[in-house]
Amino acid sequence: MPDGRTPGGVFPSHIPLRGVDMKIGVIGSGGVGQTIANGLLALQHHVKIGTRDPAKLAEWVKTRGIRASVGSFEDAADFGEIVVLATLWSGTKAALDLAKPAKLKDKIVIDVTNPFVFSHEAAPTLAVGLTDSGGEQVQRWLPQSRVVKSFNTVGNAYMFQPEFPFGPPTMFYCGNDGEAKYQVARIINDFGWESVDVGNIEAARLLEPMALLWVTLGIQTGKWSYAFKLLHKF
Repeated sequence: MPDGRTPGGVFPSHIPLRGVDMKIGVIGSGGVGQTIANGLLALQHHVKIGTRDPAKLAEWVKTRGIRASVGSFEDAADFGEIVVLATLWSGTKAALDLAKPAKLKDKIVIDVTNPFVFSHEAAPTLAVGLTDSGGEQVQRWLPQSRVVKSFNTVGNAYMFQPEFPFGPPTMFYCGNDGEAKYQVARIINDFGWESVDVGNIEAARLLEPMALLWVTLGIQTGKWSYAFKLLHKF
């Protein structure tokens, strides 16, 4: 398995996800959280979305089958063998407090958040950067969890099974735990992406500005149907 402290490069796509029919919690019920949950359900995993208002997802549960369920943030944290964190940055710390960090002890937490500050007059900016990152803050808030930053550099419309003319785009990921990154890379591959390890959790300082670049290009061009691709010359 790749060392958690060194970039592991392109993850071999033929290695299967640990086990099948996994239980995965999703903290956050917006477009990103629902898209990831839908992708996981399509891959035959059991998924519980955690939200402040479970009633608003009644129709989602009704249409997604017996593998889908909804509860509180704490319910999702308790349910998942792996937990996806997919909240707006402004509500991330509060959501984790409600989920109870003890429920996430020793678990893999996939941090999909971006520390964006939104304004009605301009493009979003980063709330933290250069010497710190949202990913590092999440790891500090969850010191007993194995945080992996990923799925943050593209819009939710292309998160699952993206189709582009030149093949699968690249999804980068980072974290301090090698086994956790191994599992997240497999999920990335199962979602239809090439996965590339960029190192420990401090590399989130690179991935979060990359997300801002994605947003900035979309605002400037009015087009959002693109993703990043790492090109290799062998």
